[in-house]
Amino acid sequence: MEGRKENQVEKKLVLADKLFRINHPDVSDMERIGLREEVLDAVISHDMAPLYEALVLNNNELEMDPKLLASLRDKNAQELKKIDEKVADAEENLGESEVREAHLAKSLFFIRIGDKEKALEQLRVTESKTVAVGQKMDLVFYTLQMGFVHMDFGLISKSIDKAKNLFDEGGDWERKNRLKVYEGLFCMSTRNFKKAADLFLDSISTFTSYELLSYDTFIFYTVLTSIISLDRLSLKQKVIDAPEVLTVLEKIPHLSEFMNSLYDCEYKSFVMALAGLTEQIKFDRYLNPHFRYYMRKVRTVVYSQFLESYKSVTMEAMATAFGATVEFIDLELSRFIAAGNLHCKIDKVAGVLETNRPDAMNALYQTTIKQGDFLLNRNQKLSRIIDL
Repeated sequence: MEGRKENQVEKKLVLADKLFRINHPDVSDMERIGLREEVLDAVISHDMAPLYEALVLNNNELEMDPKLLASLRDKNAQELKKIDEKVADAEENLGESEVREAHLAKSLFFIRIGDKEKALEQLRVTESKTVAVGQKMDLVFYTLQMGFVHMDFGLISKSIDKAKNLFDEGGDWERKNRLKVYEGLFCMSTRNFKKAADLFLDSISTFTSYELLSYDTFIFYTVLTSIISLDRLSLKQKVIDAPEVLTVLEKIPHLSEFMNSLYDCEYKSFVMALAGLTEQIKFDRYLNPHFRYYMRKVRTVVYSQFLESYKSVTMEAMATAFGATVEFIDLELSRFIAAGNLHCKIDKVAGVLETNRPDAMNALYQTTIKQGDFLLNRNQKLSRIIDL
């Protein structure tokens, strides 16, 4: 039973990925037609009348077929009637656990047909019939899964907070570890890559959230977030040498070259691997909104690593290392320098890059001075108020 429930959620997330690709501007017309057929097949096979209606009326992703819509609605009504009869029978003749299971079945029905609002309402009813903390947590996971299907970050955030409060009442380690993956995916989807990397790395040896994403995809996200979040030593210890990563690394195109070439300072190979990963990142439903930001961030990391070895280096040498032209490197670096992301300056006449990395002791001194000035200003304002 549990496996069947998880497969339903997994299919919903796959369906959400297909709907995302349908609306992606870079998807070809032929692929878009194929995706529409696959979505329609899924809608019909799961009797998803509410979702079909939404896709037709709100998003114009499918064409209206009045007979199909009427048929789906009729099937939903018949199935809901049977479920309501089971709920009524359980409430009149059976015990509390049977009542809860009947209400849970109704919740899963609404989840299956894609009626988000009714599903959330019914999950709240089911929760009111639930006593065990573990079972309440399972209901929160269903809510989280719907949040990711619909990319409802408000719902996801509230559900994560609710899950953490439930853990204060008691909870098993398996569910706690699952929640880390959910929270990590939420952080990555909201551009908090550092926290996402930490949560993913904490879950790397205990991953069981197959209802949310495959293990290969989980490793893909772990590597991508770690590359821009960890220092070189931590990347080596926690990711590059991690046996869990090594077991699936070669299954994901370009990912091994992307990770290892950065650590080995093979910058030309790194640029080629990054180009190979571009399509995967661009067509990922969670990473796509942050595509430009991520590409800037990862280029900042690799440029910083290259420049860290030099006090000065010629533009031509850097261009050769990255397999690019001097003009391209000049344009790239000038943007990052202007934004304050790289600590160097360009001597255009000599064709040389001079690094000016901030001294840690000097930075600490400047921070102390600023904080001291702020404290003195606050004290002066406070003294004037007291005098009054």
